[in-house]
Amino acid sequence: TMAFSLRIALICGLFVFFVLHCAHGDLTYSVEEELKHGSVIGNIAKDLGLDFGRLAARKARVEMEGTDKQFITINQKNGDVVVVGRIDREELCGEKPTCVLKFDLLLENPLELQRLSLQVQDINDNSPVFQKEVMKLEIRESADKGARYRVTAAHDSDIGQNSVQSYVLKQNAHFVFDIQTSSSGRKYGELVLDKELDREDQNELRLLLTAVDGGSPPKSGTVVIHVTVLDANDNAPVFTESVYSARLPENSPINTPVVTVSATDADDGVNGEVTYEFSRLSDKAGKLFSIDQKSGVIFVTGDVDYEEGPRYEVMIEAKDGYGLTSEVKLIIDIIDVNDNAPLITLKSLSNPVPENAPPGTEVGIINVQDRDSEKNRQVRCSIQQNVPFKLVPSIKNYYSLVTTGQLDRELVSDYNITISATDEGSPPLSSSKTVQLSVADINDNPPVFEEQSYSAYVSENNKPGSTLCSVSARDPDWRQNGTVIYSLLPAEVNGASVSSYLSVNGDTGVIHAVRSFDYEQLRSFKVHVMARDNGSPPLSSNV
Repeated sequence: TMAFSLRIALICGLFVFFVLHCAHGDLTYSVEEELKHGSVIGNIAKDLGLDFGRLAARKARVEMEGTDKQFITINQKNGDVVVVGRIDREELCGEKPTCVLKFDLLLENPLELQRLSLQVQDINDNSPVFQKEVMKLEIRESADKGARYRVTAAHDSDIGQNSVQSYVLKQNAHFVFDIQTSSSGRKYGELVLDKELDREDQNELRLLLTAVDGGSPPKSGTVVIHVTVLDANDNAPVFTESVYSARLPENSPINTPVVTVSATDADDGVNGEVTYEFSRLSDKAGKLFSIDQKSGVIFVTGDVDYEEGPRYEVMIEAKDGYGLTSEVKLIIDIIDVNDNAPLITLKSLSNPVPENAPPGTEVGIINVQDRDSEKNRQVRCSIQQNVPFKLVPSIKNYYSLVTTGQLDRELVSDYNITISATDEGSPPLSSSKTVQLSVADINDNPPVFEEQSYSAYVSENNKPGSTLCSVSARDPDWRQNGTVIYSLLPAEVNGASVSSYLSVNGDTGVIHAVRSFDYEQLRSFKVHVMARDNGSPPLSSNV
């Protein structure tokens, strides 16, 4: 009779804890607009004291909130900040005196966020442009010497010294040009009658006016002023407000009236008939608004989106029947509507995660953004219940996805984690994202025999190689960690090695007789069989 005993090995897990470090700082580069693709503007490793060799491992990258456009990137091999997209100051910042692009510089392992700013300097890449190629002006021949006629200013998208600095009127017999500066610093001018007109001598004049900016080299633009000599218009239109303002909800339908501007002219008849037109507006505003020339009503003509532009400033000109004009500013503030749901972006994911990862292990980085403003962009994030994970607020609008309990691949091998984000708008908008995460197997289970002991009976004089019995052990681990190999533990039977009596098939656990047994010499004996898995290090148990 064979009798067997059981041994059990206990394995203790080793837990490693990771500490999240967050550092805050500011890094600013000053760059000219329109730099070529591939231009290097700085080096974050040198400027922030970062380890060159770990930039790739830490997934160093820059991101700009609220846009998918890429302007710069990080060369993870050497830390260079490289231009990869067009940086056009006029498109990005319009007429703001300063243009600053703000980026998040993100590094992982540990998670670290730095502020990176680009101060975009204007270059003289735009010429002055007049609203019309030909300006029409009607002046009575009775006009006195010194009479002044305002000319709609040229617009230059550049700022500062690169904007319009002077005007040059081609020499002629009747007019000179007097340059003026508005309270906002904008250059405009007036035609000044230097010699009286005589309709019978000349009933029209064509004057060439050139606007010149202050760039190096300077750029210029021209307009033809067509003067028709008539017989007296001595009052210019006067607006009812010094500055008009309006508030317009975004997504307003086409043809929605925005505001009405109004100017009066004290003259009678044609001299007092006032018409309206935009004298200066950006290309973007020109696609969104139009003005009724007779009524002065401004209408919506395009898709008004707060996120594309929260404010527009346009200049409106009132002109009477014979060409006297006045100008007024209109400020249109766009009201934000909660029309953007939060956007959840998975920035990083450690997948699969080892099942022996300790509670608190960071497995992913989530970024949540809402393009709306104020309360409409305030976002609450949550995670589904009954999963051993939670969201931990990190830096700014980043969250860390961390474990809250011990993972066990043998119980749950895959998780579909649903993350939800809801803004504070009225009504609130929400979105969700499912993160798929697998649990990697660790060799944390030794093989376990199905029986505590096994017995076998054999008749004497048996044939060598005959089957006596089989043993079986199960290992719930995965693949090689769960592959069981059987072997006999070294021992002696009647002074001889046990292997001279029995053998075990390493794959199946079937035990065979190596020799023919003699009842008179050996009536019973015990052997130990070991079941070992293929993990690293391997785990085993005996029976």
